[in-house]
Amino acid sequence: MIRSAGRRGCCKGPAQPSPTLGDALNAGYTYLEVRCLGCDTHQTVALDIVRRPKTTPIHELERYMRCKDCSEVRGYPYKRSYLVALRRNKISASDPPSYWWPGER
Repeated sequence: MIRSAGRRGCCKGPAQPSPTLGDALNAGYTYLEVRCLGCDTHQTVALDIVRRPKTTPIHELERYMRCKDCSEVRGYPYKRSYLVALRRNKISASDPPSYWWPGER
């Protein structure tokens, strides 16, 4: 019993557990904020149009995110984006992007 508990605790799961797509939508979070590392822009993605099962954890969506601007410049799908936060509203002047990196202000 101790041996199996030790195996489960050792780097076998995701680094940052996250809610499922369905849980986020039910809690009222309709947008996902994504930051592109290529052009350093923040964009919001509507969670209700994501074509994945509602049981998909939010952190698994990261590998499918592509920056449209960087992809056009490079000529291939640029996938270096990071998930920043679940949001209730889109990014606007009254609701600016979240700060993700320590000291970024």
